[in-house]
Amino acid sequence: MNILFVTATRVGDAVLSTGVLNYLIKTYPDARLTIVCGPAAAPIFEAVPRLERLIVLDKMLFSLHWFRMWFLCIGRLWHLVVDLRNAPLTYFLLAYNQKHLGRTKETMHQVLRVASTLGLNRSPPNPRLWLLPEHRQRAKELIPVGGTVLAIGPTANWEAKIWPHEKFEELVKRLSSKNGLLRNCRVAFFGRDDERPKVLSLINSIDSHLRLDFVGSLSLIESHACIERCSLYIGNDSGLMHIAAATGIPTLGLFGPSKEEVYAPWGPNCMAVRTPESFEKIHPEKFNHKKSKSLMGSLTVDQVEAACIKLLNRNRGEVF
Repeated sequence: MNILFVTATRVGDAVLSTGVLNYLIKTYPDARLTIVCGPAAAPIFEAVPRLERLIVLDKMLFSLHWFRMWFLCIGRLWHLVVDLRNAPLTYFLLAYNQKHLGRTKETMHQVLRVASTLGLNRSPPNPRLWLLPEHRQRAKELIPVGGTVLAIGPTANWEAKIWPHEKFEELVKRLSSKNGLLRNCRVAFFGRDDERPKVLSLINSIDSHLRLDFVGSLSLIESHACIERCSLYIGNDSGLMHIAAATGIPTLGLFGPSKEEVYAPWGPNCMAVRTPESFEKIHPEKFNHKKSKSLMGSLTVDQVEAACIKLLNRNRGEVF
């Protein structure tokens, strides 16, 4: 049995689709999977069970990348095509059954929207990622047993979503202080290599014996394995936030110029906290996400600390 699963280019959206992918894996235990995604998201799928082929689509002029996908897939009879991109050319593949993500004007969480493709929105499967033994072994070497670890995701794909680093610094000091909720915890930082210059001062603000600096040194799947060993993740709305949520550890997402009702971290151990301004009010006129500076400044350290306390108290039996 052959299943074609077409998912997102962006990391966060791809992670949020993995609940449906896991449902397919469990429902069709003999299926061979072909996954189509963008290059940024590709690493999160490398350990998927029964993965026969991973097709990575680099964007091309005139949407030629979709013709490439069609060319690579046309020679096979598919038992099921699940297309979360609703690409026109997938309709021209030979398949017994096809499911396409439709458009909607209704505001709903992306997990619910993706689940609706298979009629699962009343009981949507939680996102999950897969690890190989070598990923977990590397994570053990990088984060050896010995005390609580706080994971921080201080970056995002556009600056408007980034909580000011001085506020991250103050929050970490409060949580890790001798009277803090995570007293004397180690602090692990995660992010891409190209984001490193922007967060270096924040990383260096933590005492070297408590600092775990992984910014730019890990793949996405290795980051997942390391975050899995942490006690709490705090970060901006980003793909890393969704990766953290998929591990099952308590995850707090920070929101402002993005909608938490659509992109909040998903799972029983997750929460979102946003700026006092609503999404509609925080966007300036003619908002340009590529040029805008941070719009997260009104979110206070007190608010985020209170959300951390609420989240950890809710998960106290799992965290401590």
